[in-house]
Amino acid sequence: MSAFVLDGEGPMHAQIRRALGSAILTGRIAPGGRIPPESELMALFGASRMTVHRAVAALAAEGLVRRNRRAGTVASPEARGRAVFEIWDIGAEIRAAGQQHRFEILSHTQRPATGDEMDLPAGAPLVAIVTRHLADATPMQVEERLINLDAAPGAATESFAAAPPGRWLLDHVPWTEAEHAIHATAAPARVAKLLGMKAGDAALVVERRTWNGTTPVTFARLWHPGDRHRLVGRFSAGT
Repeated sequence: MSAFVLDGEGPMHAQIRRALGSAILTGRIAPGGRIPPESELMALFGASRMTVHRAVAALAAEGLVRRNRRAGTVASPEARGRAVFEIWDIGAEIRAAGQQHRFEILSHTQRPATGDEMDLPAGAPLVAIVTRHLADATPMQVEERLINLDAAPGAATESFAAAPPGRWLLDHVPWTEAEHAIHATAAPARVAKLLGMKAGDAALVVERRTWNGTTPVTFARLWHPGDRHRLVGRFSAGT
């Protein structure tokens, strides 16, 4: 059986990227382990060279693989150390637990930045969007997100009906650097209501920022019920 499994959702290049990335982050491809050449991946996935090249290039930009003309493409030694911070896709997490993922766009507006958001100048165009993610019928995450339209112009006309904002960005917009802050806090009333909690109950909050070079791409504040979510990282000596 192949070590790489496509999830059947979204563009083929994004599916290949997730399949390879999952194998790296879970250790099925060890640090320094060889990624099959593009010709083998084309045959394995039934995809064009351009599609496979795009998927591998995205992994390289994210630091999960290293490309070497002589040695070929290998899993980065640092990749496993990123696992606890790599917020791939809440939908994938829910499906991996054997549940059905559903999402609701609660608000979706375009507005100018105020000058203190995402280190953008005042007036820079933003999309502001709030999404609720559910596992079966149980609320699991409230996603409050800002998208810099100068970095992701396609978001200006995207409805996010087919894929939620975080997943759409992963599939369509490159990023080179990410920063995460994780903390516990009391859920405000607006979030507690959406997550089926009481105001003041413990919530786990992940704040994620990404850049493409020096250009901010997105800021997301991800709220989770404290008793329904955990982040797990597994590390080897020297990582």
